[in-house]
Formats: sequence, C-alpha cells, structure tokens
Amino acid sequence: MADKDTPQEVANKFLAKLKDSPFIMLGLTDGQHSEPMNVKLDDDQPNTLFVFSGKDNRIAQGGDAMAQFVGKGHDFFACLAGTVSQETDQATFDKLWDNRVEAWFPNGKADARLNRFDVTSAELWETDISLSGRVKMLFGGTIKAGESSSHAVVDSVA
Repeated sequence: MADKDTPQEVANKFLAKLKDSPFIMLGLTDGQHSEPMNVKLDDDQPNTLFVFSGKDNRIAQGGDAMAQFVGKGHDFFACLAGTVSQETDQATFDKLWDNRVEAWFPNGKADARLNRFDVTSAELWETDISLSGRVKMLFGGTIKAGESSSHAVVDSVA
C-alpha cells in the first residue's frame, strides 16, 4: 500500500505526475498571489523547475517562492519551497524552448525570460485510497491511516 513508500518513492511519483500535467501555481513569498505556470524539467538539473515568463512578470524580480501542484486526477498534491532566479544559460533556454512556449510570446524569444525555481524543500501527498477506504467513504466509517495515502517531507524532489 502507499503508506510504505519511502520519501524518495513519493518524490519520484511527484516528478512523474508533474511530467503528465506540467502546471503549478507559483508565487514569490512577498504577499502577491501565485499564478499558473507551465513547468519545464531538465533531467540534468534535479531539484529545479523552469518556467518561462514575460520580463515584467511578477516573479521576474526573483526571490523566495512557493509553488503548489495538484495532479490531474486530484490524487497527488505538492507544496514546494525554494528560490526563483533568472536562468542565464542560453543553452538551457534554447533546450527548453518549444512551440507551446512560443505560442505565448508573439515576438518570440526576445520577449521571454526563463526563470529557475530551485526547490529547497517539499511536502508531498499521494491520495491513493484503498478499496476498503473507498467503501467506507461511500457507506460511512472511519478511514484508517493504512487505507488512505502517503505523505512525505523531503529536502529535494530528485
């Protein structure tokens, strides 16, 4: 059952879910609201999520940030803490640029900024309810910890 997963196994599930649905809510911890962002992953840079934005976007100033993720099936949740900064490596910029990104920037790469979100810690929840837990949800009853989900607090996600 899911409650036997190690923190690293839960982190690996998170990365798989993020690849399947690469959208997070990302915001600086400066009191402004988070906003939806499309995540790009670079397997060569673990614990880093990349997002393209406009140069005047609210996250462009960089700083401490939080991101939230909900899996497609509402079966996985994540809250990530870290720091946003500009990615200055042109090779990384070019590697992650694609048609889906280009659609948001009418003037192409000249209007875009690649931001890196370096994850320092994460809290992850997998809500894989067992069959007995689902029956209890339908007909009443208390779901026990072993019937519900996995939870992991990790210092990295890679």
